Amino acid sequence: MLKNKNIILGVTGGIAVYKSVDLVSKLKKRGANVEVIMTKASQEFVNPLTFQTMSVNPVHTSMFNEIDKFDVEHISLAQKGDIILIAPATANTIGKIANGIADNLLTTVVMASNKKIIFAPAMNTCMYNNPIVESNMKKLEQLGYEFIKPGTGRLACGDYGAGKMAEPEDIVEYIDSFLTEKDLEGKDIIITAGPTIEAIDPVRYITNHSSGKMGYSIAKEALKRGAKVHLISGPTSLKPPKGVDFISVNTTDEMFKEVGKLFESCDILIKSAAPADLKPKKYSEEKIKKKQLDKDTFKLEFIRNPDIAEHYGNNKKNQIVIGFAAETNDLIKNAKSKLEKKNFDFIVANDITKKGAGFKTDTNIISIIDNDRIEDYPIMGKEEIANIILDKAVKISKNKS
Repeated sequence: MLKNKNIILGVTGGIAVYKSVDLVSKLKKRGANVEVIMTKASQEFVNPLTFQTMSVNPVHTSMFNEIDKFDVEHISLAQKGDIILIAPATANTIGKIANGIADNLLTTVVMASNKKIIFAPAMNTCMYNNPIVESNMKKLEQLGYEFIKPGTGRLACGDYGAGKMAEPEDIVEYIDSFLTEKDLEGKDIIITAGPTIEAIDPVRYITNHSSGKMGYSIAKEALKRGAKVHLISGPTSLKPPKGVDFISVNTTDEMFKEVGKLFESCDILIKSAAPADLKPKKYSEEKIKKKQLDKDTFKLEFIRNPDIAEHYGNNKKNQIVIGFAAETNDLIKNAKSKLEKKNFDFIVANDITKKGAGFKTDTNIISIIDNDRIEDYPIMGKEEIANIILDKAVKISKNKS
């Protein structure tokens, strides 16, 4: 997690400098403190004032600034950062660092630091594939430095190939993952997400308003915290987080069966999906014609779907099972009833009638209920809520050990 993390961003002289301005903005929005070091060449592309405005910190450009209160700049910067990120990282700067050359503020800070150094290369394809540059990067990797692989596409020079600096959002996710404590390492987690759909005929089906955002946020955060994540999802418009074992389903029966395949070996099951409780008793192989619907009423019989949460909650051994309750009334009463009936370790309850809560939003307002207490939380983003849920799961897991 990036909140209150100190990131030293080294900016070197390449056309991709414009991406680094956006990168600073995205890091700041995640709560990080960013201090920028610019090489002389980078200042030919972007004025330091731009980075100063975006980072809300002075920009460091010279080795020979006056010492302020005996605070030697290259030493203090080397000690201050949780990581040093160089983006864009040119072939020139990579080569200098690989060969121990410290002739500007950035390379001197790198030499004086014992923190993790991460490069986001950006250069012409021929330069990136040059054996000398490849050798320098391999040498640095063997020494423990890390590289964020550049993208492939049309470059500013007109060539096509590898060398485009990774997109700011991807760099932020890489840094966020790196700085997140791996307290779920070795844990196998199943997360269900989204709605399920139950077909009436080849054209029509019933479903609900679940967007899957909560489940996907939990999957993303659990992955960053080191877990092996199985994301079993009904139909959504969301892109699965990179690195999860993604299993796509449509019906509640399919979701039930996929959970069953993995449940025996999992450590934690998080049932954040909103599977359909009912399905049509009879599926029509042909589209139901409008003339059949032109009556005042049209009867469609339903039967119950399996209750996934109840089944696995009551069949758990050492697993932690976490449930969700989306309610429109009697929130605590209904959630407590589900907690007991479905044998959850705890339940996450929310009133979907509240503004900023419920389906399709990026925020939620939750109460977490277990057998001992109720904890109420204010409105917050779903990623933040995901970490609150995972924190509680980690605590329970430690108590069980």
